[in-house]
Amino acid sequence: MTPRVLLVEDDEQMRSSTAQALELAGFTVEALASGEEALALAGSGFAGAVVSDIRMPGMDGMTLLGRLHEVDPEIPVILVTGHAEVPLAVEAIRGGAYDFIEKPFVVQELATVIRRAIDHRGLVLENRRLRAVAGKRDDVEARLPGRTQVMVDLRYRLRAIGASDADALVIGPTGAGKEVVARTLHDISARAGRPFIAINCAALPEALIESELFGHEPGAFPGALRPRYGKFEHARGGTVLLDEIGSMPLELQAKLLRVLQERTITRLGSNDPVPLDVRFIAVSKVDLEELVAQGLFREDLLWRLNVAVLHVPPLSARREDIPLLFLQLLREAAARHNLPEREAPAAFLSGLAAKEWPGNVRELRNLAERFVLGLEGAELGPEQGARLAERVAEFERSLIAGAIAAHGGKLRPVYETLGISRKTLYEKMQKYGLDRRLILDAAEDDAG
Repeated sequence: MTPRVLLVEDDEQMRSSTAQALELAGFTVEALASGEEALALAGSGFAGAVVSDIRMPGMDGMTLLGRLHEVDPEIPVILVTGHAEVPLAVEAIRGGAYDFIEKPFVVQELATVIRRAIDHRGLVLENRRLRAVAGKRDDVEARLPGRTQVMVDLRYRLRAIGASDADALVIGPTGAGKEVVARTLHDISARAGRPFIAINCAALPEALIESELFGHEPGAFPGALRPRYGKFEHARGGTVLLDEIGSMPLELQAKLLRVLQERTITRLGSNDPVPLDVRFIAVSKVDLEELVAQGLFREDLLWRLNVAVLHVPPLSARREDIPLLFLQLLREAAARHNLPEREAPAAFLSGLAAKEWPGNVRELRNLAERFVLGLEGAELGPEQGARLAERVAEFERSLIAGAIAAHGGKLRPVYETLGISRKTLYEKMQKYGLDRRLILDAAEDDAG
């Protein structure tokens, strides 16, 4: 992963000259005119540093610092200040900024600070990878397995958000595991022992939707003979999952916004507010910003929900995980049906990574079910199967050899792509007898 510098400066001339000077100093620079652009580029796996002017229209440097640290508190942010703003910059250091530099500055001084920041960031990311690769699997990793960077980042962010009580927004394609992420978020929080109430906003009957969510008093409408708690009250002290939040009617969105802001509800037929101690997790498979643009979703509700956002990747973004994920789903399916686990040969597992999976993890899970029941892979005889450890080793060896060939024998992009440390890569090459010169010679013979 190539370290980058995100340079945020609203003055075009200053932005251009600084970017050019930093590029001459050896950095890869992305010159940005606003903090919003930086937020779109800096995720929890961002390998680089952010340099931002402290005074800008719209989102200023202090606000950007806070927003970036909501994404990842260890992203290094260097603030550029005027002489009168030094006390503000010192305050920013206390608030988590990496460093600040005062205008007018010498580019070499800024470059020195950036190099230190990037080195520090590299150590942070390497430590995370080592913990993910060599550390014990905790409950989060057991539910959301995978060694690709997108999954390492997702688990890191999930653990960081889980410790807070902030509402969250989970976004991802159909079948990717959004509800698993939401349930995990609940189970690692202080609310784990309290109710987890899942509400499918697309399936609520329109005539009864308010009663279902808020409850009602006797006589609130014809047929309401007794008081009734709504789903929000049933979740008191716990978590409410709002699935398919984008399908919620606009009128109800306004009422939900009020609940999120005031943390009270009012039952139908009553004027008395009821305090509500609930964490809300909204889930969507569609881009809510697009719905806002179409007038189908309230912008103020989106801003209220996206304080903490978790993006669940499709399988196409984590192909290296597919074979090992399939083996885990295979074990789970065998245990569920009380059947012996069928062995899948390495060639079959490798083929899974090359397939398209529009249904994502749900589709892969269905395949594992069919495989265990003998409805899939019937042509694979027992003699084709190998022991699990042998299958995993064979797949891992072929994956590393393929990555070495793809990167022309350069090992740094290999271990960065695979999400392992340099030491781990060398150990595995020695274990599997991989010589990068022989691998390149074989690749050239194949090409010829």
